Amino acid sequence: MDPLFVLLVGIVIVFVGILYFKLHAFFTLTLAAMAVAALSAPELISGYWMGEGKSAAEAASLASSPFGLRVATAFGVTCGKIGIVICMASIIGKCLLDSGAALRIVRAILKVLGEKRAPAAMGASGFFLGIPVFFDTVFYLLVPLAKALAASTKKNYGLYVLAIIAGGSIAHSQIPPTPGPLFVAEQLGIDIGMMMISGIIVGGIAAISGMVYAKWINKRKPIPFRDLEEGGDEKMQKWDDITDRDLPNLWLSMTPIILPLILLSGKTIITGIAGSAGLTLPAAISSIVSLLGDKNVALTLGASVGLFTLFQTKGGGQMAVKSAMQSALSSGGIVLMITCAGGAFGGMLQQSGIRGVVEQIDVAGGMWFLPMAFFLTAMIRTVQGSATVAMITSVGILGPMAAPEILGFHPIYLAMVIGFGSKPVPWMNDSGFWVISKMSGMTEGETLTNFSVMATIMAVVGLIVSMIASNVLPLN
Repeated sequence: MDPLFVLLVGIVIVFVGILYFKLHAFFTLTLAAMAVAALSAPELISGYWMGEGKSAAEAASLASSPFGLRVATAFGVTCGKIGIVICMASIIGKCLLDSGAALRIVRAILKVLGEKRAPAAMGASGFFLGIPVFFDTVFYLLVPLAKALAASTKKNYGLYVLAIIAGGSIAHSQIPPTPGPLFVAEQLGIDIGMMMISGIIVGGIAAISGMVYAKWINKRKPIPFRDLEEGGDEKMQKWDDITDRDLPNLWLSMTPIILPLILLSGKTIITGIAGSAGLTLPAAISSIVSLLGDKNVALTLGASVGLFTLFQTKGGGQMAVKSAMQSALSSGGIVLMITCAGGAFGGMLQQSGIRGVVEQIDVAGGMWFLPMAFFLTAMIRTVQGSATVAMITSVGILGPMAAPEILGFHPIYLAMVIGFGSKPVPWMNDSGFWVISKMSGMTEGETLTNFSVMATIMAVVGLIVSMIASNVLPLN
């Protein structure tokens, strides 16, 4: 069957399932993967496996496998690549919150920058905590602090809230181990350390553009401080009642985030420098770098430090540690199921022969491909509401073009653009839209004017920076 028709069927199932029937993303993506697998022609599947280095006999055997088995295999392959990382990142995030380490980090940033630079402190806190902690949770944590600052300064409440969003939302879409960028990096064969470094640099520039807009809109249409709806205040902890003595020390608080970042980026930097200099690392050093720089090992070490921090803060309370792990794995498990279902969907799309169709397009040096990837992801995100689903779907379609010899530049830029494409345009079909609106006290119109516009500006700036970088520093 024609690969474009198969692609259309898969996308329609995703949109209709999520938008009309309100089905869970895991079920919808799995259903779409099975439909695509069932409709794909055996000869195209066989051609896919031969392109993966399989012999003709092996490719024919895999092509004749039941489509349910092929979907399950792709699901398992994705889980093997990112399953441990997502679960360990969930544990790190939960431990940071329950131990008070996250609050300790925020207070330290506020102390360094001072009240005059409180918006920058809120943005930096959101960006830093958004690396291991899901955006919704970061927002829940920091909104009470934004309220406290607004009560103290009698102004700039909207600016504080937007600063949190600018930092946290960009980290959510650009920096692993959050699921979206982690999945994109794995699908495009990008080293996770490189993805983290690039996400911090380019995402930081985009976040700064968001801060500029936040300051501009705050001067023209300031958001008044209001009581939160639906009794949100009653559910929030009053941070002023907690002293620094009740919190872990700063370095211990930061270690669960910084340690994996150093290990992963360190491996990328060391191997990159050695390769460019034509040096061969001694076997012992190479083994240590490979071991500690492995994403599963690095995140497990970070999670271990997080659990130790929680254990120490709670006075050796084993139940606190057990409860944190159960809660983290419950929430992380849901995200993992969705992401692996997306991996199965993307795998079936590639087996459908869509690669051959995409490769027939004249890439014109690759420069046009980045804005196309951006607008494709943005369309999917705007229509169905989920940034993560948009990234998963988009990379499944565009993945066949990820080779540097086809693009003309390193696929890291494609990964960046897919992440930025998942930002616009958040509106009423996005759960994050309602979290921000309800928790901050903004009206729907104010949320659109502030959050939605700012997210779109950051996305466009990120696209422009990525395009310039791909031309100036292609890395291929």
